[in-house]
Amino acid sequence: MTFGLKTFIIYDIGVIFIYVGGFMDIFMPMSTTSHHNKLINTFIGDVLNLIRKKEIYALQSDCALVHWGSKKEPDFISLVNIKEIEDIDRFKSITINELYYVQPDFMLFKNNPYISNERETRTAGCPDLIVEIWSENNLNFEREFKLDLYSSSPITEHWYIEQDSNEVICYFGSDKIETQSLTNVLVTRGGIKFDLRYLAI
Repeated sequence: MTFGLKTFIIYDIGVIFIYVGGFMDIFMPMSTTSHHNKLINTFIGDVLNLIRKKEIYALQSDCALVHWGSKKEPDFISLVNIKEIEDIDRFKSITINELYYVQPDFMLFKNNPYISNERETRTAGCPDLIVEIWSENNLNFEREFKLDLYSSSPITEHWYIEQDSNEVICYFGSDKIETQSLTNVLVTRGGIKFDLRYLAI
């Protein structure tokens, strides 16, 4: 059964959002390649292993990561720092639904706080990890916009993978950190591991 563009929200050790149709069915935009889908599927597989071990609990929800500012005002974009919101109830019921949003290929909340709107279709916060799988269809403007947006959070790790390369370009906030490789097990600063070695070129 395919549920369409969905996410798993995973509690206990954290919250992970993944575009997924089901355990065996992955929904991706038509412009993605099979290699792109395999990379995302592997991230999903590592998460599902935690579910099977009953270390985490999962439920499904639509997903959009909201942010301040817009593409027309790149100097004013930033992820939403939940700790800076004064009226949480108003933000959750009104403001979050009026903000622009992005849909990363993969994002994970473990230690960092987040807020979802009442319908749980939009999420605000600074993810612990965001992953983007780039392809030739991703324009330079989109790449630069997302890099600037994710870099606005000093507590967010963000990775970028080119489909025709083994390199995983890594940032923590605005700082570029050590590049990783698909030929090795990928590890976040928080110690979460993703094994994509069988997809190395």
